[in-house]
Amino acid sequence: VPGTGVSTSPSSGCRDFYSAGAALVSGEWLTAAIPSLAKPAKGKAFAEPTYKTCVTRVTDHAVEPPSGFARNDYSRRQAFNADSSKLLVYALDGFWHVYDARTMAYVKKLVGPAGDAEPQWHPSDPNLLYYLPSNGVGMKLYELNVATDQTRVVGDFGARLKARWPGAAAAWTKSEGSPSADGRYWCFMVDDANWNGVGVFTWDRDTNTILGMKDTNGERPDHVSMSPSGNYCVVSSDGASGTVAYSRDFSQQKKVHHKSEHSDIALDENGDDVYVAIDYQSNAGDVFMVNLRTGVRTVLFPTYLSGTATALHVSGKAYNKRGWVVISTYADGGGSLQWLHRKVMAVQLKADPVIYHLAHHHSAPAGYWTEPHASVNRDFTKILFNSNWDVASENIDAYMVELPVGAIK
Repeated sequence: VPGTGVSTSPSSGCRDFYSAGAALVSGEWLTAAIPSLAKPAKGKAFAEPTYKTCVTRVTDHAVEPPSGFARNDYSRRQAFNADSSKLLVYALDGFWHVYDARTMAYVKKLVGPAGDAEPQWHPSDPNLLYYLPSNGVGMKLYELNVATDQTRVVGDFGARLKARWPGAAAAWTKSEGSPSADGRYWCFMVDDANWNGVGVFTWDRDTNTILGMKDTNGERPDHVSMSPSGNYCVVSSDGASGTVAYSRDFSQQKKVHHKSEHSDIALDENGDDVYVAIDYQSNAGDVFMVNLRTGVRTVLFPTYLSGTATALHVSGKAYNKRGWVVISTYADGGGSLQWLHRKVMAVQLKADPVIYHLAHHHSAPAGYWTEPHASVNRDFTKILFNSNWDVASENIDAYMVELPVGAIK
């Protein structure tokens, strides 16, 4: 299910960066301070001062078309296409733009997706992506060829949803969901015209069949997502239900957390779906995972260190590198700098995990848009993150960490 088998190649700047057998920094590595670094120029690779990884500034929205900022939209969204030759960025004016992930050249503004259109790259065709109507207003799923600008409808749910929920007006994931790793199975939440939640449903792209429907009984989810295997629709809520993994037909359910937190769904080394999140109500602010098949919960590491707390995002999109996620931390407070603060990390999905330190993101907190939202590609060789480079403003550009094939092990 997870793999396309497509290998990716490094950018021109990072092609000869690493020596043979280069190893990443691992462990609970604490620096006395984060080294200062002048804002990098677009397109020129540089060595991350502390961890010696290859980093490149991808965008420069001051001179390129993305207006206001150029950023990766979300950690739970796959920024890179099927062969990691292209990447997607979002601009403040609501338009989506494509860059060449090997040369950092600006390619084009997308024709079709606008606003909160939830673009999802096709799992095997590097020129295709799926998207929804702007800000969820509508009940169709589109497919766009980014090379030709041609769009077609691949799913029209309106009549089927209105038969169950006459007031249905929007079918979306509320911006944080993804299809299965192979792009076949999707889970959507359904809202009425006043943005009241009425239900959730699952859909099979290959047969254009709705596989299951469920009323939400007035409890509107924070978001919904299909798991990478396609076996579970995960409905995330801050209401009484909490976060629940349902089978595709909604006949079985398993509660995985009592709240909706920053999280993602990844594949462990055995190919099981795991929900990875932070539990701020636990004594130590644990980052944890729950196996959606077995229900077993495993603590990965604590975040309440020496009186501090931190926010974080999870990216579980490395479907070809099972057993690993990217975590990006930000907005720490309460005390001195700790080993996990203000950085992008690779975290193994095991108790007492291996943790590789990839970069300090240099994004100074100044509202939502300044969150780093690191997103990993399918084979864990490229990670896109956002930064205002230590100036607390929404002057955001996208940066990329590149790793040698096999560095994550």
